[in-house]
Amino acid sequence: MIDLKKIKKIHFTGIKGVGLTALALVAKDMGFKISGSDVAESFVTDEALKKAGIKTQIGFNEKRIKDADLVIFSAGHGGSENIEVQSARKQAIPILSHAQALALLVKSKKAICVAGVGGKTTTSSMIATVFQVAGVHPSYAIGVGGIRPLGLPAKFDKKGKYFVAEADEYFSPPPDSKPKFWYQNPFVAVITNLEYDHPDVYKNLEHTLKVFAKFIERTPKEGLVLVCIDNPNTEKLIQFWPKTNRPLDEIKVPISTYGFSRKADWQITLIDKSEEKISFNLKYKNKVFKNIELNIPGEFNVRNAAAAFAVGRFCGISPRKIREGLKAFKGTQRRFELIREIKGIKLYDDYAHHPVQIKATLKGARDWFGKKRIIVVFQPHTYSRTKALLKEFSLAFNEVDLVIITDIYASAREKDNPTISGRLLAKKIKEHQANVVYQGGEKEVASYLGKIAKKGDVIFTLGAGDIFKWHNSIAKAIERNQK
Repeated sequence: MIDLKKIKKIHFTGIKGVGLTALALVAKDMGFKISGSDVAESFVTDEALKKAGIKTQIGFNEKRIKDADLVIFSAGHGGSENIEVQSARKQAIPILSHAQALALLVKSKKAICVAGVGGKTTTSSMIATVFQVAGVHPSYAIGVGGIRPLGLPAKFDKKGKYFVAEADEYFSPPPDSKPKFWYQNPFVAVITNLEYDHPDVYKNLEHTLKVFAKFIERTPKEGLVLVCIDNPNTEKLIQFWPKTNRPLDEIKVPISTYGFSRKADWQITLIDKSEEKISFNLKYKNKVFKNIELNIPGEFNVRNAAAAFAVGRFCGISPRKIREGLKAFKGTQRRFELIREIKGIKLYDDYAHHPVQIKATLKGARDWFGKKRIIVVFQPHTYSRTKALLKEFSLAFNEVDLVIITDIYASAREKDNPTISGRLLAKKIKEHQANVVYQGGEKEVASYLGKIAKKGDVIFTLGAGDIFKWHNSIAKAIERNQK
């Protein structure tokens, strides 16, 4: 057991990753001296680290950890086999993975943990914003480059009793190899949705359900499990309990539901949508909370806001303050983020990489932008996901006017797979969406958009790879052709 009172300096190996950046910001607020190493490549977290005054040492070297009392590492850059981690092990310096470190830093607070295949970043950010606006002094660690209006994606506040964190279902790097969120002990557990994802570590949907069930099982009876009932797989989750083979309602874990469904405890009863505006009503028992306004689009974000509202009320925040917080929330980096406007053409970016996320994002885009022409550039992420969900991906783009598919962004954790490709995905999508083209990489995409984009268009880049780095090339190509 690591005693934080004995720790003075923490070194982060792979500090630019969104998870480790958030932890580094929290640790800095807690009073620890911070150092970190990573590659020279630009990341979405560069600005956050710079604002926090945390310098990144480029490259990995065993000398980096010479005066560290604790080393925290990410799954990237070799994980536990990284030279810095190996050196720490030889020197008997304590070592923790991201998941283990997050659990340790959260330990002193009541944890609000948000899990799900899509929605957890935005929902976590909404909850943190609501709590901040309400003066509750939240701590939070959210895996994103920045949050509007909070600024930095993480903070530790000694005054508050709550800590808001994403709960990641992916497996920790070897030799641990268990779901990351199993290290967390939620006081409030939010499940935004459930889908079969990460086929490289999960056998099937049932395997996923069992892992999530074990996560929410850790919630105490004085806490809360909040589940979006609109998703059929979350409904399955609350109908069984793998550990005891009994339904969840027979176990003393308080469960509440939210969504559009009439079954929901927190029921979304009305949405008012007009171009680039949205508001909704939320019914709980015999009370209706009316005209809750959002400055971000999409029915999926209405669900996220409903979850934030329910969590806020459970933690004693007034409806008025919750409304203020939700209205103040302007989104996060890589979540329906407006990058820039070029000659009357709007360029947006979103992290959506699973078919369910893509469909929700593009439905939100269509609602938000009405009849404007919407062009989507999608960079598939991982061979295993693309192949396993090929049919689902083929049906995910029907809301838009033109789809551009790139080459697959391969994860470091898998090998090339010649049986699946971006070209094949484009061919499959074409069975359901006539307007789809394949453009392999950054140069091809930028050149193509430069030729076909016109004033009034809305362009989205989607994916969990490096497509967010292509925006300058796309903007320059459009500018050249719009003169």
